[in-house]
Amino acid sequence: MADSTDLASSPPTSAPIVVMKSENVTPINSKIAELSESRAELLTRIQSLKNDLQSWRSKLDTQVKSYRDELSDLKKTLNVEVDQLRSEFKELRTTLQQQQEDVTVSLKNLGLQDVAGDVKDTKSSTIEEETV
Repeated sequence: MADSTDLASSPPTSAPIVVMKSENVTPINSKIAELSESRAELLTRIQSLKNDLQSWRSKLDTQVKSYRDELSDLKKTLNVEVDQLRSEFKELRTTLQQQQEDVTVSLKNLGLQDVAGDVKDTKSSTIEEETV
């Protein structure tokens, strides 16, 4: 009877284990399915973020190139205007120097004429006084 007791006790112990395994398999399969689904969603989001980043980077590169071109044009324009101002100031300086020289010569001539006139007037006065 010991044999029959062992046999009788054996099947009930192995049956719950099989039942437990099949019960555990269902939650594991559902977890695997959830994880696979979650993984697919994450991969889709990552790909979307990569695309967004690439688009953003492309737009940024375009904008930077545009700004560089604009700055380059502004620099060229500024250099041309600075050169023009230098040229105009040089011409102005030359003109002012010429005018200053002309005024100086005119003042000298006026001064000499005044002095020459004074000398003539003085000579005339002296001659008149001597004659009188």
